[in-house]
This record gives sequence, C-alpha cells and structure tokens, in this order.
Amino acid sequence: MSEARWDRSRCSVAGTLAIVGEKWSLLVLREAFLGVRRFADLQRTLGAPRAVLTDRLATLVDQGLLRRVPYQAEGERQRHEYRLTRKGVDLYPALVALMEWGDRYLAEDGVAPLELRHRDCGEPVHLALVCDGGHRLDGAREVRPVPHPSVRTAEA
Repeated sequence: MSEARWDRSRCSVAGTLAIVGEKWSLLVLREAFLGVRRFADLQRTLGAPRAVLTDRLATLVDQGLLRRVPYQAEGERQRHEYRLTRKGVDLYPALVALMEWGDRYLAEDGVAPLELRHRDCGEPVHLALVCDGGHRLDGAREVRPVPHPSVRTAEA
C-alpha cells in the first residue's frame, strides 16, 4: 500500500497531539516528571495563568495521564495533588525526545540546561530508536512505515 493511500484519519500522532499538543500541557507533564504535584507549585514554576492551568490539569486528568489525589495540610482545607498515571509515565520518552532536540538545536552555547542521568550508575541517558532485532537506528531514513493490515485505505 502506498503512503498516499494510507488513511490518516486515525493517525496516532494527531490523536496524541489532540491531548498533549498544547504548550502548557507538555510543561505540566514536564513538571510532573520533575516531581511537582501541587497546583500552587505548578503555577509558580510555570507562570501559567490560573484558568489555563486549571483547564490543562482537567484535560490531563480526564484523559487519564494524571490522577487527582487529595491531601490536607494542617489547619487548611483539603486540596489535590496531581500524580502521573502509567499512561502519563509512558509519555516520558516523548518528552525526553523533545528535550534532546531542544538541547541539540536551541541550547545557548551548546550547553544543555538539564542533563538526565541513570539513577543506578550515574551515566548520561539518551533516547534511541531500536528495532526488535536489536539494531540501533540513526533516524527516520532507516525506518519504513507499514500500515497495519486492519487499517483501511483512503479513497482514491
């Protein structure tokens, strides 16, 4: 099947972007990966308008990427923390890929503002494309997209 005939209406990239493709959503997820869980802390570190942050958190909760967990500081009313779900954690490689791209092309003087290191050995962590045969790929030119047999073709 040629690429021109593949029905892109069920594109996974488009579907993912519909959920997390807005700047504040990705930045909320970044902060969640860095351990920030509370609304006030998210608002302070991100500088997001309250209404925008409220909307993005609601979307991420509704889509199952974050879950609301109640907490109550002594003498205060009950509030909620936002914690990553398995579905949210599974987006980590996507954020690492965006970070690595930014480090490569946007970092001032070629210095990355944050480095990821393996918790066990301390060595730097990098994202890699690897096929099921164990081959490390250099990029898109080494990949051939093949539609799943159940995917319908677009009308010619």
